[in-house]
Amino acid sequence: MSTQINDESVFKALASQTRRQILDALKDEPRTTGMLCYAFPALDRCTVMQHLKVLEDADLVIAKREGRERWNHLNSMPIKQIHDRWISEYAAHAMSILDRLKADLEDE
Repeated sequence: MSTQINDESVFKALASQTRRQILDALKDEPRTTGMLCYAFPALDRCTVMQHLKVLEDADLVIAKREGRERWNHLNSMPIKQIHDRWISEYAAHAMSILDRLKADLEDE
């Protein structure tokens, strides 16, 4: 999958508040699909599965079957790649502008 297509799928996945909440739920430890359904009582199992499918397509969740259970693991690497490509570069630029402003104000 090309970087551009993968970036688009990651941004699409992160656009949903529910999917971000699912990722938050997986931050500390993997959870079964049943555990996620229990954590989101307003959603039916089918809806949780649809959200997990979008997250899997974006490579943000890796699902592993153990017997009858499906364990969902967070894969934070796509988010790190987005950060490295987009956020860190812009943050560094913003920090240099703030440093310059601070220096200008201190000189006055």
